[in-house]
Amino acid sequence: MTSFKSRTFSALMSARWAACLALASLVALSGCTSLKVKLGMKVYLDKIPLTSMEASLPKGPGIAPGQKSPLVVVFTQPDGKVLQTEGAGKGKVLWQDLTVTPTLVTVDKKGVVSLRHDPRISEGKMAHVTITVPSHPDLHDDLDIPLRYDYPFVSNFSGKSGSNGFDGSDGMNGTDGSPGSMDPDNPSAGGDGTDGTDGSNGGDGGPGGNAPPVQVQVTLKSGSHPLLQAAVSASGHRRLYLVDPQGGSLTVMADGGPGGSGGKGGRGGRGGSGGIGSPDGNSGNNGSDGLDGSDGPPGKGGSITVTYDPQAQRYMAAIRLSNKGGPAPVFAEQPVAPLW
Repeated sequence: MTSFKSRTFSALMSARWAACLALASLVALSGCTSLKVKLGMKVYLDKIPLTSMEASLPKGPGIAPGQKSPLVVVFTQPDGKVLQTEGAGKGKVLWQDLTVTPTLVTVDKKGVVSLRHDPRISEGKMAHVTITVPSHPDLHDDLDIPLRYDYPFVSNFSGKSGSNGFDGSDGMNGTDGSPGSMDPDNPSAGGDGTDGTDGSNGGDGGPGGNAPPVQVQVTLKSGSHPLLQAAVSASGHRRLYLVDPQGGSLTVMADGGPGGSGGKGGRGGRGGSGGIGSPDGNSGNNGSDGLDGSDGPPGKGGSITVTYDPQAQRYMAAIRLSNKGGPAPVFAEQPVAPLW
């Protein structure tokens, strides 16, 4: 037998759990910064003494064109305790308490650094961010962000995925038979249940889109550390890349789009139950399930033609191609002038 104290303790714990869940839901739904600060989930720096700060990019010191990298700032208090920024730093310091001044890159309100895709904008330059704390004018940090090209770049001109087929509709359940009489003096049979109707078939998935023809040009930017200049053109678009063949790569994709998934067949309706009587009525038959739709066929891969300068020939392993469902890529070695 459960004691009064045990029941009281269980009720108290249940109430506390309910309160915690309600509070967590309130925080998640409200997203209110002041509430998070009151709960100790975030802090305002103007109320905290600080002795130093240091900024870093935890994914590495450099950034490649078209890449994003989170910024983390660590603060040290007089007693040696540290605080970190929210986001990638998983800390309590609000980015809204900091001022970030970027050069060449951009930094969003969550502390994520971005570099534009076009290498012509940033080549030969150094990205930089300066972080200050308005509530602590004596604190600031400067972070140089070198550009890197040893990165797995991807230029994707693959076809679009086909549309998924619609699911079939479920069949209607049959109606139950009317009850008869089980009175031995006045027996009557129960009514028969009606049959359930068949579920409808699922729709077929749509075909995947075809990839366009793709032209790739590659030439060598010579120097103490050779780099590959590459241009990928298709469907009226031209994308430029600067690739370090020592660790970097460029994958050009012109795969046929996958076909859409077929829709699920509808469930057959349940037959109605026979009515109770003397004798009982017969139950109706269940309807048949609909057939699943067929997946759509994949699209065709686009042709890929690669024209590369003879000086770039020994670095061509850094250029990778994929055009599933298309013809074999064509390579042509001939002089290619600097692309920019």
